[in-house]
Amino acid sequence: MSIPRLLVVDDDAEMCRMMTEFLRKNGFMVMTGASRLEIENHLDSGRIDLILLDVMLGDESGVEICADLREERDVPIILVSALSADHQRMAGYEVGADDYIAKPFNPDLLLARVRAVLRRGRRSASLAYRRNTSVYSFGGWSYNGKKDIVLAPDGFQVALSKRETSLLKVLLANPHIPLTREEIAEALDVTQEAGLALEASESRAVDVLVGRLRSKIEKNPKEPDFLRTERGVGYVFSIDVSTTDG
Repeated sequence: MSIPRLLVVDDDAEMCRMMTEFLRKNGFMVMTGASRLEIENHLDSGRIDLILLDVMLGDESGVEICADLREERDVPIILVSALSADHQRMAGYEVGADDYIAKPFNPDLLLARVRAVLRRGRRSASLAYRRNTSVYSFGGWSYNGKKDIVLAPDGFQVALSKRETSLLKVLLANPHIPLTREEIAEALDVTQEAGLALEASESRAVDVLVGRLRSKIEKNPKEPDFLRTERGVGYVFSIDVSTTDG
């Protein structure tokens, strides 16, 4: 497995140095930046697995930068800020941040949140706030992310609810990867805390949603070809998925 490459973006030199040294000691490759332009330069020049983005960057807004990045990029973003009120956190989640950490923070908490977001990104990347510009094809079906249209093999459009569409996006992003109910729930709701076991009612809600999606895309929902149950784990989208620019 490759070493995760993080980008720490903060115009406070001391805070940037502290975060960089701590993360490097814990096994990450870390680059730094202090502006929107430097973020773009890093993203264009190589792989970045996660951005730690300060909310206040001089005259620039980290929240606005996060919103703009979500238009074109799928890189996970954790907002870091001295602003910790609920409405400020929600503003971050609403523009697509994967997590929000308030300063001052315990370094071990930062490490745990970074690892959690990276783990979610590898296993069940949330697409809830990310603009799809691709057409996904699977088993004769297609999903146009830009137009938000699902077409059956016969060419007829199939109507999905918002929740069903969100689930389909998660599955299309993770073909052949068994996903737990917890991972699916986290991918559908970015405000849900990672790593917590679901209540029985929450687990049942995931099962019901899976059943509804199966009824729309499977020839025989009781013996599904695409969205199969993975015993002891959860569910797996067991078919190849190809993408083209929409």
